[in-house]
Amino acid sequence: MDIELAAAAADIKAIEEVVATVQRTQRAKDAEGFLALFHPDALWTTAHGKVLIGFDEIAEFTRAVLPGATWDGEVTYEVVHVQFLRPDVAAVKVRQVYQAPDGSEGAPLYVMTREADGPWLLTACQNTQVVKDPA
Repeated sequence: MDIELAAAAADIKAIEEVVATVQRTQRAKDAEGFLALFHPDALWTTAHGKVLIGFDEIAEFTRAVLPGATWDGEVTYEVVHVQFLRPDVAAVKVRQVYQAPDGSEGAPLYVMTREADGPWLLTACQNTQVVKDPA
């Protein structure tokens, strides 16, 4: 395996770990663990369209909402596609499934960045609710 492929594989593994940490912190309702994944200048749009710009807004919203969130069953997050826009910027498509009777889903897009030899961080994220076709 050449050096570039090895680096890409290591980056994908690190990105998958960030998404696994999103899953773990959401399930545990761990606001601080979740917030540790964000770039200081991040922006986040919730599944319901609330736009949060900057870490302070994301933190205020997360600390208010996550600890008291209720849902039936558990939620899973699966990386379904990683596209490197640059070596330090990746667009990450995620499948989010609530393991509940209604089986609702989300289709988040996480743009993740990393500084030289730093961790991958959530930088620009949009969580979109999947509306099932009533056909």
